[in-house]
Amino acid sequence: MISPQGPEGQPGVASAEQGLVLLDGPSGVAVSMTPEAAVATGHSLLAAAEEAAIQQGGEGHPS
Repeated sequence: MISPQGPEGQPGVASAEQGLVLLDGPSGVAVSMTPEAAVATGHSLLAAAEEAAIQQGGEGHPS
């Protein structure tokens, strides 16, 4: 679901602290994850970003 204000254009910033991965995102979003969850999230984000870029290029866009 896309937020009413539109998609965020600023990236989040990840850091490691006390064995956890902290993700500070725009608009006050903050998430802490285990290293394993962060790795899986990173892979998922990269795959989704690649698919979204393809969709923006017109490929795979329903018409």
